[in-house]
Amino acid sequence: MGILDIEVWGKDSRKHEERLGTCKVDIAALPLKQANCLELPLESCLGALLMLITLTPCAGVSISDLCVCPLADPGERKQIAQRYCLQNSLKDMKDIGILQVKVLKAVDLLAADFSGKSDPFCLLELGNDRLQTHTIYKNLNPEWNKVFTFPIKDIHDVLEVTVFDEDGDKPPDFLGKVAIPLLSIRDGQPNCYVLKNKDLEQAFKGVIYLEMDLIYNPVKASIRTFTPREKRFVEDTRKLSKKILSRDVDRVKRITMAMWSTIQFLKSCFQWESTLRSAVAFVVFLVTVWNFELYMIPLALLLLFIYNFITPTKGKVGSIQDSQESTDLEEGDDEDDKESEKKGLIERIYMVQDIVSTVQNVLEEIASFGERIKNTFNWTVPFLSFLACLILAVTTIILYFIPLRYIVLIWGINKFTKKLRNPYAIDNNELLDFLSRVPSDVQKVQYAELKLCSSQSPLRKKRSAL
Repeated sequence: MGILDIEVWGKDSRKHEERLGTCKVDIAALPLKQANCLELPLESCLGALLMLITLTPCAGVSISDLCVCPLADPGERKQIAQRYCLQNSLKDMKDIGILQVKVLKAVDLLAADFSGKSDPFCLLELGNDRLQTHTIYKNLNPEWNKVFTFPIKDIHDVLEVTVFDEDGDKPPDFLGKVAIPLLSIRDGQPNCYVLKNKDLEQAFKGVIYLEMDLIYNPVKASIRTFTPREKRFVEDTRKLSKKILSRDVDRVKRITMAMWSTIQFLKSCFQWESTLRSAVAFVVFLVTVWNFELYMIPLALLLLFIYNFITPTKGKVGSIQDSQESTDLEEGDDEDDKESEKKGLIERIYMVQDIVSTVQNVLEEIASFGERIKNTFNWTVPFLSFLACLILAVTTIILYFIPLRYIVLIWGINKFTKKLRNPYAIDNNELLDFLSRVPSDVQKVQYAELKLCSSQSPLRKKRSAL
């Protein structure tokens, strides 16, 4: 509760950063649990920073040893479970649940130092919350035995556990990483996870042992699904990659081919290439159009969910190696005219890189959007697919009993009065917010748990040593 120092930075396309100005806020002078709108003039330059600050007591974040594990006490566990029971579903909608992670140990890590050892520590990230263990020096099989608790803001967040090697004043060296979606957590069971590379697409060296407990309110989690997802504060400095660009083109091509196949199928029905198929399609068309009601649209989507649940599609996206390519440009000390020519060339190169990078990002967004729709119907995340079925069932009933004009009227009144009811409300699309929680095919590969090979098993290694 002291002084909050704020810095405003600017960055151009060449990753050149410049501090534009600073300002300060006295946190102690602000009231708790109240939105404070502040306009702060910047000290070292013209302009001001408009901020909305709300002070909220943060509960649920802790770091402890195994001997004082919060959920190990039956009384405290019962109290926490009571806080997130269904009876309290409409209280404190932002408090969805709590996650407890026991970081036990890691085995057979990569040797990052010249001595053949490493100084490993473990970083845990859930959304924008970051906690880390202490460093164990000169050890490839560290035992941390620490317990971390996180408040859950979104049940669709992914817990990222990264092992680093401490390297003094230099940036830490990467030793491995795993990503675990909260909905895939098996409560109270110690699990051995094979560490992956930075892109989470291939196995790395070593394994890590974790034990996790998750307690949450499903009603609050479902409501949170239809609100904007919290953006990561740490920037994703993704570079231009030929392989990523090629992969995204292939992903868009697969979606386009699926749409083209559907169009060709419909055309074949009109062309009577298959008499039986065209006759059945013609009868279905006549019956559907003659008896069509608006409620049949969500009902048809609901039937598609049921069909895919009964006959789930098999097959996973293959592992894709993501290599990043960067070009280092060196500038020599030449004459002024040559220097200006070089700078002009470099500016053009950066401009082309920005354009290609934008195309790459657009292709990835298009491919991810189509894959998320497919994975919603394929029951990739049962929680989300079940929630979609529930919404479609309710929509079918509403459209059956309530005239469309009343539904449109309620929707319009809500949209027009949203800013009047809450001036700081963020405009959002509930359907896009829902789809943002569904993993794409690439994310399915990243979140998939790799099986521990017999050669990587510590028990097998001990037996072979004996």
